[in-house]
Amino acid sequence: MLGAVRMHGRAHGYQVRNDLEYWGAHEWSSAKPGSIYHALKQMAKQGLLHAHEVAPSTAGGPPRTEYELTGQGTEEYFRLLREALVTYDQRGDVKTAAVGFVVDLPRAEAVALLKERTLRIEQWRASVLEHYVPEEGPGQLGHIGEIMNMWVHTADSEAEWTHGLIERIEGGAYTFADEGDPFVGVLAEGAENPYATGERHPGDDR
Repeated sequence: MLGAVRMHGRAHGYQVRNDLEYWGAHEWSSAKPGSIYHALKQMAKQGLLHAHEVAPSTAGGPPRTEYELTGQGTEEYFRLLREALVTYDQRGDVKTAAVGFVVDLPRAEAVALLKERTLRIEQWRASVLEHYVPEEGPGQLGHIGEIMNMWVHTADSEAEWTHGLIERIEGGAYTFADEGDPFVGVLAEGAENPYATGERHPGDDR
């Protein structure tokens, strides 16, 4: 949510919800309308966002609140982004969000963080192999061996994907911070969201 607000500079809650639904976040994360509006209010209370009350539309209704990252919010956003890029065992929604915002970092820093990620994956895999020998098959430890077998396969898959991403970034793929116009991953003002759930929520009008 911090990243969505940051992309706009200032955004009201419904814009943030619309972006998240456009990105499919309601499918791969716990970002639902009620939780989105609640989180925005909580982050404002925590000093991560500044809440601007703006005039109601000409059609009437209550004033809307627009949110903007504070200095503290910007620091927290980049802390979370960097942490998510180096952490190999976080939830899928955290990893997905980190990849979605990786271009907010300088290219060299993104590569360095991803290389740190691969190192941690290798260390984790090595710790599993202290107790499990893949060549002997998962049955050596009864059905519990399937757990360690899953861990090894997960580590190998994560490492392969991360190495590929590093190669693409080092090869010049994508536009990173301070390199030019970034990829626009949000809908234009007034554009219809083809992925919107259509579910109404009282917070949509605030």
